[in-house]
Amino acid sequence: MMEDIVSERAIADYRRDGAVCLRGVFADWVDVIAAGIERNLREPGPYAAESVASGEAGSFFDDYCNWQRIAEFRQLIECSPAAEVAARIMGSQTAQFFHDHVLVKEPGTQKATPWHQDAPYYFVDGRHSVSFWIPIDPVREATLRLIAGSQHWDPMILPVRWLDDSDFYSAPGSYRPVPDPDTEPELRVLEWALEPGDAVLFHFATAHGARGNPSVRRRRVLSLRWVGDDAHYAERPGRTSPPFPGHGMSAGQRLRDDWFPILYDARQSA
Repeated sequence: MMEDIVSERAIADYRRDGAVCLRGVFADWVDVIAAGIERNLREPGPYAAESVASGEAGSFFDDYCNWQRIAEFRQLIECSPAAEVAARIMGSQTAQFFHDHVLVKEPGTQKATPWHQDAPYYFVDGRHSVSFWIPIDPVREATLRLIAGSQHWDPMILPVRWLDDSDFYSAPGSYRPVPDPDTEPELRVLEWALEPGDAVLFHFATAHGARGNPSVRRRRVLSLRWVGDDAHYAERPGRTSPPFPGHGMSAGQRLRDDWFPILYDARQSA
């Protein structure tokens, strides 16, 4: 039952904190996700990037928007409970798939993922959004960290480039500075040790970062991004990430469903 996977308590925690941890949701899909990530590493897409600078230790690979060419990702997105879980946690009738994102921190990678919110990078706004952060390796050191309640911040955090922390847009005055929760005790940080197949779910506007990976094991993660009923296209001050060139949408319009499929609709499932 979906109520056992996403309880009322989990929904309440998500609404209050902007993040929640669901244990074992994708435990039966770990092998599929692992195969997809390894395929992505062998066959990177046009947006693949390395966020560890030359001369620094380790490697931090990320790539996104590959689900239509990597069969394992497509199988997960279309056949797992992911879409219904997304709709329930968002409080939305529908779940529309936005994009996939692979994040691999190799052993000995000291670099932390900088604190950021996803929303400023994206061309979508709205109350209904959720990212799934699904590890396929045990996560102890290279944990995801999230600032509780930050989904309500206005203005949002200045988006930066992960490789060198430079400004992502040329309008920094429109955003708040990047926070440092380790020196700002009033900020409450959420952080979980995770097993393969667990998932952390968080709102696009929830501030988050991740520790480096000094361990001897890899930290492979697949992230799935979803939007719901009130999500709509929003103009940004520059090229977004992902960019989705040639989309043809205008401000306030719902994301086109031929590019971003609606994979769950409670009204059709009743």
